Amino acid sequence: MEQGYEVKGWGPSPLSTGQAGDPGTRALALLMHAAFFLLLGASLTRFLLRHPGETRTPWIIGLSVALAVLYVLGPVLGSRPTPRSLLWLGALVAVWMVLVVLAPSFAWCAVPLFYTGLRILPPRAALALVALLTLFVVAAQLRLADGFDPNLVLAPPAVAAVATAVFVHMQRQAATQAELIDDLLRTRRELAATERREGTLAERQRLSMEIHDTLAQGLSSQQMLLQAADRTWDADPATARRHVRTATGIAERNLAEARRFVHDLAPADLAEGGGLEAALHALATRETAQAEGRLTVRCHVEGTPHTALPDRVQSALLRIAQGALANVTEHAGATEAALTLTHLDDRTVLDIADNGHGFTPATGTGPPDGVRGHGLPAMRARLRQLGGTLTIESAPGEGTVVTAAVPLTDPAGHPGTPSGPHTPQDPA
Repeated sequence: MEQGYEVKGWGPSPLSTGQAGDPGTRALALLMHAAFFLLLGASLTRFLLRHPGETRTPWIIGLSVALAVLYVLGPVLGSRPTPRSLLWLGALVAVWMVLVVLAPSFAWCAVPLFYTGLRILPPRAALALVALLTLFVVAAQLRLADGFDPNLVLAPPAVAAVATAVFVHMQRQAATQAELIDDLLRTRRELAATERREGTLAERQRLSMEIHDTLAQGLSSQQMLLQAADRTWDADPATARRHVRTATGIAERNLAEARRFVHDLAPADLAEGGGLEAALHALATRETAQAEGRLTVRCHVEGTPHTALPDRVQSALLRIAQGALANVTEHAGATEAALTLTHLDDRTVLDIADNGHGFTPATGTGPPDGVRGHGLPAMRARLRQLGGTLTIESAPGEGTVVTAAVPLTDPAGHPGTPSGPHTPQDPA
């Protein structure tokens, strides 16, 4: 919970913490601001009309302008009880009190000041300020009256009490609403996690059935056919060769099934078309949406590739971006991240940068002191297969930049053929 009032009582709410996202809070703040300047202008106009040419007039005008300027500075300083905001509130109240002493008609500007004090100060201090402002209003009204009037003594405290009660009630309602929203978001996250787990289990079950009904059965048949060919190789060579040819056909069908599995397991963003650039933009948009305001991911593309990137390079870079963003979400504590894909003449470079708390990178190939999990070794393994490199630049408190560079030519100069070993149809 942010610094301010406790939930049970005057709990932190959009009213006390100044959350601009609540339309009701914005409307109330605008109403109070408008009321303050309207009352200030009306009080100054009344004084100038009733007391023209007095020696105190320049002081009244100057203090009115100072009060207006101080009030405008309030939203800049925020609504939390920080030393700057408390100093600003003290100056605002002091200027208003001097104005009330010089011209009692400025007393009713206290109503918006009630709201300001209740919004910034802790409960007891806020009530003390409201009581002090109310006493000044009563004293000012009695000075303006010709004689003693009970209404002038009772009306200002009643107005102050009603204003305070309304504010506290709205604050408690806002706190309750915030708790309900938090509960709803937490329930949605738990439901999404449960659905993901169920989806993962269902996909594993589907794949196990697919593999059992295709690859496993085919391999079992191949084994039996080759064993039979081995037993009859000398006695009946024709039958043995027939068994081998049948096993070869089964192997071809199994290879086709394996390639279908590889295609189905390739990154879905690439399968939708548009290439690596579109897939990275889609990844950034999806990660930003899933973070629900906690992380903003942007994607930039610099340069234009001379030739289309091989599928295995696109797949590997997309998987690396996914893994790096997963690390950012789970460990970095970042609010912003950026994916930058740069196409150079001889290589393609992907940078994943975040403004998180950073860490001290390890010198080996393992995870850096457990901070970023086991994703970095997997990234290095993917890049080794493509002849690329992975570079990590980070320091505690300075964020992290993960750079994956993939060459576009092998040492012999053949374009699009990485120098490291790879397997055809490898999904990276």
